This record gives sequence, C-alpha cells and structure tokens, in this order.
Amino acid sequence: MSEKKGRNLQFHIFKYNPLDENDRPKMKTYELEETPGMTIFVALNFIRDRLDHTLQFDFVCRAGICGSCAMVINGVPTLACRTLTSSFEDGQITLLPLPIFKLIGDLSIDTANWMKDMSKDIESWIHTNEETIIDGIEKPMEPELADEIFELDRCIECGCCVAACGTKRMRPKFKGAVALNRIARYALDPRDKRTEEDMYEIIGDDEGVFGCMTLLGCDDTCPKHLPLQTKIAYLRRKMVQVGRS
Repeated sequence: MSEKKGRNLQFHIFKYNPLDENDRPKMKTYELEETPGMTIFVALNFIRDRLDHTLQFDFVCRAGICGSCAMVINGVPTLACRTLTSSFEDGQITLLPLPIFKLIGDLSIDTANWMKDMSKDIESWIHTNEETIIDGIEKPMEPELADEIFELDRCIECGCCVAACGTKRMRPKFKGAVALNRIARYALDPRDKRTEEDMYEIIGDDEGVFGCMTLLGCDDTCPKHLPLQTKIAYLRRKMVQVGRS
C-alpha cells in the first residue's frame, strides 16, 4: 500500500543580496511537498538544503523563544518556527523580510543593532544609587507585582510589533511598542528610582507614548501576546498627568 503524498506548496520568497551591486530585488518561487506538522521554518530548511543553497534566513531556538525567524508571512509579521503550512488552505505562501530593519539578505534582517540603539535611547536599565550586594538577599516584592513585571520581560525582541506598526512607518523616530513596553516594565519596578518626570523626558512626546495612534498592529502580531496596548495606555495616562502638572 503506497503512502499518501502531501499536497504541493508554492513558496514565493523575496531574494536580494544588498552586498552584490549587480543584484536586484526579486521574488523567486519554490515548490515542495508538504509533510505532517510542517512549519515555515522546516520548509525553509528544506528549500535551502535541497533547492537553493543561497537562501538566507535566520533561526536559533526553533521554539518561539529567540525571535530570530520573524518575517512577513502572507502579509503578517510573525515567527516562521511557530507557523504551520497547513494554515494556508490554498498552499500559496509569500515570504518577505520584516520592514524597518536593515536587510542583510533575502529574509535575514539585523534586529540586534536596532534593539541595542533602542535600549540606549530609553535607558533600559534599573536606575538606582543603591550599592548592589551580589551575595546579599534579594529585597522582597509582592508576588502579583513580580508576575506583572515578568509578563513584560517575556518580550523576545523579534521585531514583529515594530514591523506591524503603521505609526513607525510614518514617523521613523517613533519608539514603538517594544520600547514603550520596556519603559512600562521599569515604571512598575520599585527598584528603579526614576520619577514620572524622568520618564516623561524619554517618552513624553510624539516620538514616544503620545505618537501611538492605537492601530493595534503590535497587539495583533506579538507572538508572546504581551499586553502592549494596555501598557501604552497605562503610560499615556501617567504622562498626561505629568504634562498637566
């Protein structure tokens, strides 16, 4: 008895090497047979191993933790390792690199330097004058507050929220949900001694929390389902109060 064959999938993939002055952006189509439980990540590895050794894309963990494999899949920024090919009934799958970020080649982008610059811009570290005692006992924190901070710390810096942000497209200097989420995390942390006025200096303008147009692109695409719009609204309420004082 012969094994049942999987359906044929067609992948339309963006190809371009910016380091090659003779290359031009183009779409290239690859066809392969679907296997049970196939993800976009598995399909890309098959294409690179069997069909096109030059194909560039990123991955590390393969478990939705590192954020490296983020790309635009049929128009939606998401993770390749968490997206099943069975989700696309017609078997037509278009893959593009995330916009906003520097293109390395094909589907590979540089999010690391963008995230590093963002962290410096918003001063993404606990500000305190207290001396850190490495072997000392940690200061207690209410479990509910610790859980709320941990929830925001689950951001994997994949860049999906940035790529899906209409405001970011129109205002290149807009900090974006990933940065505002980080600020909300430190605003909640009692170990950070910055005042609301200090936070206002960082995000209290149209490049920060007042620039968000609540288009919900970040909420729609965050693979970790973080409460991004909720925290942006939380920060906006706080910053409005500072601006009025």
